[in-house]
Amino acid sequence: MNTDYFTDREYGTRPAISETINIRVWGALYSLVGLRIGNGAFGFRFAEQCPDGRGACGCDQQAFGQFLQAEVPWLEWPLRCDKLPETPVVLDLLEFCAKAVGEPISVSYHSYYDHHHLKWERAAGLASFVADVNLLLQRNGIAFKLDDDGRAQRILPQPVAQALGWKMFNTGDTELDRLLEYARSRFLAPKLEDRRDATEKLWDAFERMKTLEPGSDKRAQADALLDCAAAPGTKMRAALADEAKSLTSIGNSLRIRHSEVTQEMIDRSEQLDWLFVRMFGFLRLLLLSSGRSNNPTPTGGRE
Repeated sequence: MNTDYFTDREYGTRPAISETINIRVWGALYSLVGLRIGNGAFGFRFAEQCPDGRGACGCDQQAFGQFLQAEVPWLEWPLRCDKLPETPVVLDLLEFCAKAVGEPISVSYHSYYDHHHLKWERAAGLASFVADVNLLLQRNGIAFKLDDDGRAQRILPQPVAQALGWKMFNTGDTELDRLLEYARSRFLAPKLEDRRDATEKLWDAFERMKTLEPGSDKRAQADALLDCAAAPGTKMRAALADEAKSLTSIGNSLRIRHSEVTQEMIDRSEQLDWLFVRMFGFLRLLLLSSGRSNNPTPTGGRE
């Protein structure tokens, strides 16, 4: 299938900035699912059996619908083209379909029932479904996609993508590695609450990093960590100290690490992106400067 449209070639692909699936895109996804029910593609998981017992011959729509309602209980069945589900629910539907899809291949023709007996090629069917879904999302500027395994992911803004592409989690501290990797991977999730969770873990990683330098006094340990990043007495060192204080204050005043009623909820995706990149960049500097990364230790860093 050709996915290279004239407008893409002439003007570039549409920026993936919307985190809401609209009614137009839903209509196309609704049709996409219906077409694959009709051609038997979901028979890979929900096979309809020939009445003569000669094998599978399509998709069992009743079983498909019953499992869909149980696994995605917020979704009505039958689906309605004119009733738009919430975006996370649509993404759940797409993941459900991705788990069930295969490319239907005719094995034999059964003349009495005028149907074909089928087998399914899983890899080809999944790849085709993922490509069709991603084309619809991309052409409409939706900031989600299915990965090769059929799992929904958010398409990150470029600064966030660049930050998260930097994998340096071999710090010598197992718990710090776990927190950093959890935060990085969780921030790819489509749901805002998952990204809030990822941001919390990043702030937890910051607090843990403050105690990794030798000694027993947390303030002195934190100062020693900053000393690795900039020489004491310099303006850069003072700026880094101010940044550490500011990030600590943000973690305590916004609803990141605590849930007191006085703390303000972060309810906008772009705000979380900004906070996450800000903290991630700061931690990256500290990890590089203190020799706690896989990257070469910069000049002045600890061996």
